[in-house]
Amino acid sequence: MPIEGRRRGNFDMQTTLFVIISIAVLGLGWIRFAPTDIDAFHIDPAIANDPGPRGHKVIGLEAPRFDGDPDTVMEALMRVARAEPRVRRLDGSVDEGMLTFVARSKWLGFRDYVTFKAVAEGSQTKLAAISRSRYEIGSDWGTNRERLENWFTKIEQILIE
Repeated sequence: MPIEGRRRGNFDMQTTLFVIISIAVLGLGWIRFAPTDIDAFHIDPAIANDPGPRGHKVIGLEAPRFDGDPDTVMEALMRVARAEPRVRRLDGSVDEGMLTFVARSKWLGFRDYVTFKAVAEGSQTKLAAISRSRYEIGSDWGTNRERLENWFTKIEQILIE
């Protein structure tokens, strides 16, 4: 009788572990493969909701200005994005003056959405931007701010060449 009790106890523990691991795998699968609602992320940074601690937004006076017309600045942006690992264009075009990219984290493939809008201001172009996590949980630990600052620096370097 005690042996049967142990077997049943072991079976219950194994089943519990299997269920927990299955839920974790399904959760990670959802994070990796969930469909994207393009309309929710390909929006003008100026009207996008503030991402709070899970993103970074630069608009208006905070947005950087670059020498050159919007097409030239957006072409430089495309060069920067193409050179980045785990980044792909989601929507938009240089001609539209607005581009949205998906950037994935290295290990788990968490998605960040990065949108830029170019606006002509005389001989310069203002590049409004928002970079935010897909999931509204926790903080991004400054990843999105760092990404935008890094991309802005690279755009400037390309435009100087």
